[in-house]
Amino acid sequence: MWNGILNIYKEKGYTSHDVVAKLRGIVRQKKIGHTGTLDPDAEGVLPVCLGKATRLCDMLTDQSKTYEAVLLLGKTTDTQDITGQLLEEQETGHLTEEEVCACIAGFTGEYAQLPPMYSALKVNGRKLYELARQGIEVERKKRSVTIHEILIQEVSLPRVRMRVRCSKGTYIRTLCHDIGRELGCGGCMAALLRTQAGCFELKDSMKLREVEEACAAGELSRVLLPVDAVFHHLKEVRILEPYQNLAYNGNPFSESQIGQEPDTPEDPEKADCVRTSQEAVRERQGRFCNGEQVRVYDRERHFIGIYRYHAGKQVFRVEKMFLDQEAAED
Repeated sequence: MWNGILNIYKEKGYTSHDVVAKLRGIVRQKKIGHTGTLDPDAEGVLPVCLGKATRLCDMLTDQSKTYEAVLLLGKTTDTQDITGQLLEEQETGHLTEEEVCACIAGFTGEYAQLPPMYSALKVNGRKLYELARQGIEVERKKRSVTIHEILIQEVSLPRVRMRVRCSKGTYIRTLCHDIGRELGCGGCMAALLRTQAGCFELKDSMKLREVEEACAAGELSRVLLPVDAVFHHLKEVRILEPYQNLAYNGNPFSESQIGQEPDTPEDPEKADCVRTSQEAVRERQGRFCNGEQVRVYDRERHFIGIYRYHAGKQVFRVEKMFLDQEAAED
């Protein structure tokens, strides 16, 4: 079974579910999941997790994302994008570039966003878009989202091209709709490209065709990112060999049980360069903050999982396991 992450470039016309289904056929593996829905007409970064990496799906979905979007003013649709049914059309000739830019800038920061009916959110077990297609509209609660940054790239009224960096759960379609409503002329999203999702960037993404070619050539491992790649910002901890089974089984371990065991040097003259485990532990004191997350490896640098440090008892407790037991036993 393949374990890792593929940075997929989702093309127009595919749903996120379509991408997963096609990858299952390409890599011949069922255990695959995506990390954040993109509308069929949207393009861009869609990290897809294989095997044990599917445990990452919720963690990656929670990360901030960056989009390039085209806002079309003067048109309001039922889906809040250009593909929907036109509900209202209004004049935009009175708008000035300065007025539009000022309005858009006002959405930076935290704001309450009402999820659109055409979305995969569930109400009473039913997806909203399923209800919307039946002409049923249900009450939804507004959710707090954060627009970290909006950079206006081009203004050619009634269209505005902009780059948006936002929190999880933000609907760019709804942002466009809300900007149009604030300007009094209505608005919808004309195009969307996701350029970044967490640590995954557009420049590194691959189309399904490229993944299929790599798989056919026996080179999937070359393009498959290891599970721990998304945790590069966390400190690395290696557990000493006598205590590896503690971590393998998800048990807590102490500071005194981490640090690479010193190898016995073949050259006696190099013996002074080898530090004892006790010395290494003393050097580590103060390295970890209470509540700090770390990535844990065994002596052979097999990735075990994410642990959190508890300063009171000076122990690390498991948060999420990713161990490939077969690899560790090889």
